[in-house]
Amino acid sequence: MASPARLKRVLRSLPDADFRLGWLRDYLAATALEQAAEELHALCEEGEQSVPDAREAMLSVAALFAERGECELVRRLRAVAHTQGLLSLERFLRRGTDSSGADPPVEELPVPDYGTGRELTVGERRSLARRPDRRAFERLLADPHPLVLRQLMQNPKLTEDDVLVLATRRPARITALKQIVAAPGWLSRQRVRMAILLNPGTPSYIAMPLLILCTRPELRELADAADIPLVVRVTARELFDRKPPLEGADADLPLQ
Repeated sequence: MASPARLKRVLRSLPDADFRLGWLRDYLAATALEQAAEELHALCEEGEQSVPDAREAMLSVAALFAERGECELVRRLRAVAHTQGLLSLERFLRRGTDSSGADPPVEELPVPDYGTGRELTVGERRSLARRPDRRAFERLLADPHPLVLRQLMQNPKLTEDDVLVLATRRPARITALKQIVAAPGWLSRQRVRMAILLNPGTPSYIAMPLLILCTRPELRELADAADIPLVVRVTARELFDRKPPLEGADADLPLQ
């Protein structure tokens, strides 16, 4: 049986999210499909059981798969998981039928008025997103371009409340959600993670990898949420049943 030890050791040793995501991309490109499936499955099994070092490593794995979406690698790993009965990996890669999985083309979306009397270029807007002040943040949060939002995600002045503006927007802005999950540090924030999962417009290819990061109370809330996709609710219930009980007055209330 494959061990998740290498994945946990390397991911926990790397200094920041960019290094961890880069290493994961190289690992998936260089590792035989069946071996990668077995090692990811073993890590998912431990993640479902809330093993602390596995959950820490899963943060980067979940971010990468949520960002990549439904791609050829996911389809091939899912086929291996189905054939070999790797149930934890199958849950992690499970997808639903999404009514919409993308925003309109970026060139068709309005650019915010930055108060300059003309439309700023993408480079100028990225420069604003890089600055260590908040004067343009309201406009930057409404900017449709993924490069601008990605730069903003790295701004040290960005707050959790700012990210929640993007995560809770209705209808969901898929581009913005992808930029949030591409910055895994935000996924460790309970409010941000749940805002993404409870947004009815979040595509299943973003939502499903994040479920393994949830606590039992979070899974219980998702399983009972009537307006999110069925596949998310059903999988949340499965994961709730697999999570070990936690201490606390309401940690183990039964699902309704």
